[in-house]
Amino acid sequence: MADRRRVRAIHRRLERSFGPLAPPRSSDPLEELVLTVLSQHTSDVNAARAFEQLRRRFPDWDALAAARTSDVADSIRSGGLANIKAPRIQGILREIHGREGRYDLSFLAEMSDADARSYLSSLNGVGPKTAAIVLAFSLGRNALAVDTHVHRVTRRLGLIPPEATPEKAHRILEDIVPPQLRVSMHVGLIRLGREICKAGRPRCEICPLNDVCPTGRVNLGRE
Repeated sequence: MADRRRVRAIHRRLERSFGPLAPPRSSDPLEELVLTVLSQHTSDVNAARAFEQLRRRFPDWDALAAARTSDVADSIRSGGLANIKAPRIQGILREIHGREGRYDLSFLAEMSDADARSYLSSLNGVGPKTAAIVLAFSLGRNALAVDTHVHRVTRRLGLIPPEATPEKAHRILEDIVPPQLRVSMHVGLIRLGREICKAGRPRCEICPLNDVCPTGRVNLGRE
């Protein structure tokens, strides 16, 4: 398993290549939760467009939760998988209101990281990645979300075993990535995955990590 020294070296190179690895936004936790559900299996651009259309059609959470599911699905078509995401979002909203008596997750800011993560993960349809994104982007916590890009890149780098599930990858990466680097590491790995370490053919020849990456060394004939 990779040690923290290697992780820090990878982080430094990502920062040199991409500049400051700041989180893309800071938003209300409930908004971030809904946006993250919309972002599943689609691009950030499509997710943002679907979120804007959703909020324009349903200006408050109560209207959204009470709407016909087919109307909610129609408003988020641009984000893909609308017939799956619409009932999921409504279910999450209703569950939060049923527990708290309001559509609000601001109280998570008063919880410990573990308790906030536990609460989010207890909501139906919220997995480790979604919980980590809300923790990192809305609550300013040291969480590392493992999306498709992060999972692929860290596997190729040898930071996680080839057979590691996303759930296991979360546990491994939060163990080996220093807390203060988790959010920026997430941002850097996503940039690398989108621009260079692509799912099809990785562009190892221009990768800033090619000499410390087992996959890169093989693809470039250095092993």
